[in-house]
Amino acid sequence: MHSPSAEPIPFSEKEKPLNHHEREAVNSAKPIGSDEARGLDRRAFLVSAAVAASSATFVGLRSGLLFEPPPVNAADLPANVTIVQFGPDGKKKGKMTVPHIAKSDAEWRQQLEPISYEVTRHAATERPYTGATWNLHDKGIYNCICCDTALFSSATKFESGTGWPSFWEPIARENVVETHDPSDGMVRTAVSCRRCDAHLGHVFDDGPPPAGLRYCINESALHFVPS
Repeated sequence: MHSPSAEPIPFSEKEKPLNHHEREAVNSAKPIGSDEARGLDRRAFLVSAAVAASSATFVGLRSGLLFEPPPVNAADLPANVTIVQFGPDGKKKGKMTVPHIAKSDAEWRQQLEPISYEVTRHAATERPYTGATWNLHDKGIYNCICCDTALFSSATKFESGTGWPSFWEPIARENVVETHDPSDGMVRTAVSCRRCDAHLGHVFDDGPPPAGLRYCINESALHFVPS
């Protein structure tokens, strides 16, 4: 659980994060193009039997790797983490061990815009169809708004019809952490930044081939770098 902000933050109606009931409604809905939304078996015509089988195996293995995050004390946080670094042009530089970034709540609050602070540090959910990148189709990479770690690439971005930036895989699996999230009366898979623990969004298994995944990410958790 994330503790509430020290003081209420004033938001415009457009910027105000979704409340509990709105989050439940959003997460019970399906993106445009999903099986339920179209009333069709999308796998019957989107992928061959071989691709469907491999995707199912991948999702099953991935689910088995998720873990329930135990309570963590600041003293128990890792001193260093290993991530994959990328240049501004999106080219991979290789793995590098870097210091894990941990700041006080007050420091994050001072550094970030109000909506980015609530989303990344308190796992809020921004309103769909807001921000600058949910409908952006330019070529580039999407970095963490908190620590500038590369998280997603425009090469895997797709139009999900949900109003949030959606990707079928992260730019490097080493750069994100996926954990079980039982909040809001639902069981989902939360996605966070490996280096600074920023909450990014959630990943669902209703995405397009080849992975069949949809990383539904808050726009306010990302910083777009054009290439």
